[in-house]
Parts: sequence; structure tokens; C-alpha cells
Amino acid sequence: MQRLSRLIAAAGVASRRKCEELIRAGRVRLDGEVVTNVGVKADPARARIEVDGKPVTVQPPEYILLNKPRGPLSAASDDRGRETVVALVKGVAARLYPVGRLDADAEGLLLLTNDGDLTYRLTHPRYRVDKVYQAEVKGTPGRAALERLRRGVMLSDGPSRAVRARVVGKWEHGARVELTLHSGRKREVKRLLKAVGHPVVRLRRVRMGPLTLGGLAPGRWRRLTEEEAARLRAYVRRREQEAKKTRGGGE
Repeated sequence: MQRLSRLIAAAGVASRRKCEELIRAGRVRLDGEVVTNVGVKADPARARIEVDGKPVTVQPPEYILLNKPRGPLSAASDDRGRETVVALVKGVAARLYPVGRLDADAEGLLLLTNDGDLTYRLTHPRYRVDKVYQAEVKGTPGRAALERLRRGVMLSDGPSRAVRARVVGKWEHGARVELTLHSGRKREVKRLLKAVGHPVVRLRRVRMGPLTLGGLAPGRWRRLTEEEAARLRAYVRRREQEAKKTRGGGE
């Protein structure tokens, strides 16, 4: 069972907030009955939903794990005709959107879904979802550079910091650095590392929340298993509860 507003939003009718407004206004019917309570839930496999008298095709939630290669944009479409990550996922009827962003020249874990609620909670910094990146950088960051990354760096669009920062190995021209962030601004990892004197040559995301790529090859994708999807939702619920406690504590 899922919230009615969530099902309508997933069908592409409007944003979640707008769908709640439609329900309050009495413009939504569930199984022939007008609904005005935004807390009402429905079974997406059986519900008959109408908005302003027009049937709504309910799409079941899809959760696609992609190992993004270099090149495609992290977008559902592009007005300049460039390849997008959504185009890599063939044979899925749902309208998919990437959860957050990876730069065109970045690689690694990217989740695509039609679940707007989950997307919001995975991407909003308030929920402190771990996003773990490994970067091949020029040179080797010392203690001072790593500590600066953890304390915070002022970027052009405001302060940013890594929750965790460590050197995990070496490559031909420098070190491999692992950073964990809770935010996901444009080119944030690259700007952070450049600010401490270690430009990024290659960047991969290796984990988001409880999700990892496992043995998924670059450019390949698969659906999350039911167990993985349940674990992801449970992780997000915990983060949401923690965020509420933090706000309640005066932060």
C-alpha cells in the first residue's frame, strides 16, 4: 500500500505537493469515491484512480541500479540531443529519473527510479545519506589536506565538506582518495579536491546509502531485488527519523 498522492505523482500528473492539493480539493477519486484525505493509501496493483474524471495509469515503483560509464548525462532527457543515462536502460516502461547527479565524465553507482519520495530523501542534505566516491588525484594529500576536507572548504556556491576523507591507495600519478559526502552539488567532489591542491583525474561513486555496485560492469544495469529495495527504504526511514530528532534538538 502506498500513499495516493505518491501514486498520482509517480504517474506524472504533477508534483507530490500539487497532487496533495488536488486531493484536498476533491478532484481525485479512488475506486469511484471522492477522496479528500491526503493520508489515504492504495494498492497500486488494484486501485482505480481518477483525477478530474480522467483515469490515471498507476506505475509500480521501479528501482534501477546503473554502473554509469563516462559520457552520458545524468538526466532524463537533453534538449541538445546528447546521450543520457535513461537511454541506457532499455525495456523499462516506467518514466525514470536519476537520483542525484554524476558528471558526464564521472562513473559509478547511479540509481534511477520513478519514486519521487525516495529520490527526495536520498538527495536532500537534511537526511545525511552517505554518498561515497573514489577519486584518482594528482599528488598525495597529506594530513593537513584531509583535515581541511573534513573541516570544510568555501566553494563558489558556499561551504562544503566531506564527512570522511582518506587515502585508500595509489595510482601512476598520485593517490586514490575516498570521500563521503551528504550533499551532491554540481562537480562538488572535484571542486573540493582541487581546492586542497589535488585535481581529480578520474572519479567514481562506489556507494550510496546501503547500495553498492557489486560486480555490475560499466554501462550495465539491473533492477534492485526486493530485499535491496526494502533495505534502502529502511535506511531512508532511519535517516528521516534521525533528521527529525536533530531538528527537534535545536539544530
